[in-house]
Amino acid sequence: MAGRNRSRRPQPMKIAPDKPVSEILAELTNSAPASGYRERSLAIHGLICAKCGREFDGASRRLLTVHHKDGNHNNNPPDGSNWENLCIYCHDDEHSRGLLGDYISGGRQ
Repeated sequence: MAGRNRSRRPQPMKIAPDKPVSEILAELTNSAPASGYRERSLAIHGLICAKCGREFDGASRRLLTVHHKDGNHNNNPPDGSNWENLCIYCHDDEHSRGLLGDYISGGRQ
């Protein structure tokens, strides 16, 4: 998909050198991803990989990850519409496809 953020690392915030520390800390706190979205996603979407269909149980649920469809880890709507549960293999494949596509199209060197 065009325009998707495919980077695994969050982009650093640009901070003005003249801002007070308290204001910088407030911005960093507000930009942190919402905690608990993994458990909410597992409860909403179940213990199944949305890509390969593999089912997980309590012992293997650690192999199930939450993928943000739009690539924005701060976009965590309560209805789970930006999430899909993917096993670690499908999650790696999803991100590798984006990197490969960027490389082939000349987006990264």
